Amino acid sequence: MSDPYDPAHEGAQMSFDGRMSYGDYLHLPGLLDAQHPLSEAHDEMLFIIQHQTSELWMRLAIHELTAARDTLRGSDRRPALKMLARVSRIFEQLNNAWDVLRTMTPSDYTTFREALGQSSGFQSHQYRQIEFMLGNRNTALLKPHAHRPDITALLRAELAQPSLYDVALAALNQCFPLPGSVLNRPPDQPHVENARVTEAWSTVYRDPSTHWELYELAEKLVDLEDYFRRWRFNHVTTVERVIGFKRGTGGTGGISYLKRMLEVELFPELWHLRTGL
Repeated sequence: MSDPYDPAHEGAQMSFDGRMSYGDYLHLPGLLDAQHPLSEAHDEMLFIIQHQTSELWMRLAIHELTAARDTLRGSDRRPALKMLARVSRIFEQLNNAWDVLRTMTPSDYTTFREALGQSSGFQSHQYRQIEFMLGNRNTALLKPHAHRPDITALLRAELAQPSLYDVALAALNQCFPLPGSVLNRPPDQPHVENARVTEAWSTVYRDPSTHWELYELAEKLVDLEDYFRRWRFNHVTTVERVIGFKRGTGGTGGISYLKRMLEVELFPELWHLRTGL
C-alpha cells in the first residue's frame, strides 16, 4: 500500500490515475452538461445558468434553514444564529445574480422567449419550499406541482410542521407566555400578526442585555427577511426591465403578481414593533 499523498513535501498533484480529482468530487461532467438551450439565441445560456445557479443556492438555503429550525428546537440555540446568518448571505448571492441577468435587454429576451413554453420561476418548488419554511403558507400554491407527486409530498410534509417563525415564537413563549391561538394554530395555516407577540418582542428589544439570545434571534430573522425582500424587489425590477408589464410565461400577471408579493411580511411583529420603541 502506497504512502498517503503529502502536499507539503510533494507539491501540486499532477497524476490522478485512481485518485479523486476536483472534477470527480464535484461531478462536474454532469453539472456542466446540464445546459441545453432550445434556441440559437446567444442569451439563452445566460438565462439557463442564472436560474440553475439560483436553484443551487436555494438548495443550500433549504439545507441551512432545516438545520437552523431543528437547532432552535433544542436546548442550545446558538448554532442556529450562524446558520441564519449564512442564509442571509445566500440571498445576497441570489440578489447579485439579478445584476448579471439585467444585462439582457428586451430584444435579447424575445429571441428565445417562445422556447420557454409555459415554464416559469413561479413553478420553482424549492422557492415554494423556502416560502413555506419561512411561514408564507398558502396551500393553493401546491397546484403548480400537482403533476409531480414526489414534490407535492415534499411540500405537504413541510406544511405539516412548524415554520421557522413558529419555532422562534415557541422559544419566545418560554420567557413570555403567548396565546394559544398563536402556539396551537394548524401548521399549514399562515401566522397572523398578534398584539401579544408584538408586546413580547418589544420587551426583548427594550432590554437586550437581559434577553440577549432572543434579541440576537430576532435580529437574525429581521436580517434574513431584509435580504429576502431585496431579492423579491430585484426580481420585480429585473422582470419590468426585461418584459415590462406583459404576462409571465407561466401565465401569472408578471409584474402585478410580483408586486403583490412585495407586500407579504414573514415576521410582521419584528418589523412593526420598531414604531413603538
